[in-house]
Amino acid sequence: MEKEKTVIAQLRYLRIPPRKARLQADVIRGLSADEAQAQLMLSPRRAGDPILKLLKSAIANAKYKKLDPHALIVKEVRVDQGPKQKRWMPRARGAWGAIQKWTSHITIILEVSDTVRDRGIVIYEKPKKKVADTKKKGHKHEDHEKPGKKEVTKEKEESGKKQGADAGALKRVFRRKAI
Repeated sequence: MEKEKTVIAQLRYLRIPPRKARLQADVIRGLSADEAQAQLMLSPRRAGDPILKLLKSAIANAKYKKLDPHALIVKEVRVDQGPKQKRWMPRARGAWGAIQKWTSHITIILEVSDTVRDRGIVIYEKPKKKVADTKKKGHKHEDHEKPGKKEVTKEKEESGKKQGADAGALKRVFRRKAI
């Protein structure tokens, strides 16, 4: 009996319209799993985060089935329409205007491929924030300096002033939204 070489993961009732989710799904269709993950991490679109989470779930399913996660490609990404939530908004002269809130069902199918080459893509996860408990009962920080506070030399202070004017101009240029 041959080992199953496909993996499926589904996400249902996602509160993003299918038309917008399909834009993100088209980006990763046919890519290797690592490349698709990198594309979704860098995506500014709102649909990128839930699809990335779904892709990671599919990769975890592949690991559970003892398949090589680096040999996976995105065979199929399907974005189907889910049920619509219907709401109403009051309009002029006592009328009502319909509002439809669309939902999506997303399915990702990964397949093991022999032709996938390792392109050297390394995906770094964001480090988790550590909660440090610095205040202990009965311990006072009267004689200690605050950690992280350093003296600034005159040279660094002057160079900071010179760069400050240029940095302000760059902040104004790149203040606009990407999408």
